[in-house]
Amino acid sequence: MSWEIPKIQYKGKIREVTLGTGEKAVTVGGESCYPFHDFEGEIPSPPVIAYEIWDHAPQNWPEAVRKPYEDVLKSPSDWAKKCVQEYGANLITVQLLGIDPHGINRPVDEEIRIIEEIVKAVEVPLIFWGCDDVEKDASVLRKIAEVCEGRNVALAPVADKNYKQIGASAIAYKHVVIASTPIDVNLAKQLNILLLDLGVPENKLLMDPTTGGLGYGIEYTYSVMERDRIAALVQEDEKLAFPMICNLAKEVWKVKEVAIPVSKDPKMGKEEERGIMMEAITASLLALAGADILVMRHPRAIGLISELIEELGA
Repeated sequence: MSWEIPKIQYKGKIREVTLGTGEKAVTVGGESCYPFHDFEGEIPSPPVIAYEIWDHAPQNWPEAVRKPYEDVLKSPSDWAKKCVQEYGANLITVQLLGIDPHGINRPVDEEIRIIEEIVKAVEVPLIFWGCDDVEKDASVLRKIAEVCEGRNVALAPVADKNYKQIGASAIAYKHVVIASTPIDVNLAKQLNILLLDLGVPENKLLMDPTTGGLGYGIEYTYSVMERDRIAALVQEDEKLAFPMICNLAKEVWKVKEVAIPVSKDPKMGKEEERGIMMEAITASLLALAGADILVMRHPRAIGLISELIEELGA
């Protein structure tokens, strides 16, 4: 008697969302089964990796992750071009940390000039990620929506305190919004409902469940993402049936374990290998939890995850 893999028929389906336009456009979502369970349903679009760049030269990055970009760190547009031309990026996330009122606090007009240079430099889809200050994010992302008309970019993070301002601009200029909530299924559903009621089209919404790095809350993030997918696929909750994006790079590379010198703690191993593996393992866990877009930093870590996704056949 031959053994057959038990199969579950899921009634729900994740909606598809497209970023960018034309031949460079990237579509995510559309799955009708759990991550990598293609023996039970369809996975039309495998998880996608978005290369991370910053809007200014980072000061506190570990040497291991500075090296691949050391010649372009002072020019965000050149940084974006290097990701595309040298590393083959087909999606880029721009971290707008220069606008942070508690940091550089760059004025909106000055930030927009940098954004326009990036937009002109590359044709791949772009995600613009704010600094988590709800007021500054709203003012900058609304202006980005205007200057990026026709590019179908994604705007993040959209929170419950600024969803009306950012959502209205996204609707007006036909962009994607990323609903960001603090690792909670009910809050995620509530924000999705608010954005949909505002008029955001169902094919213009991504979910950011919020993530921690390996050893810093990843198990909690995994559990919440898993529950999101159960609700969408098994319970047919259409308010949670949206693709998920995980902005993980900045969470991984800020922890002390990626920078501790091997001379101080030999059992930790070489710093570069350690950081790369921490980012790759974090990304692999999030992909298994259901992430459709992974925001990553180190090219070698990205290479490892790309191979894993291909190997798993999604």
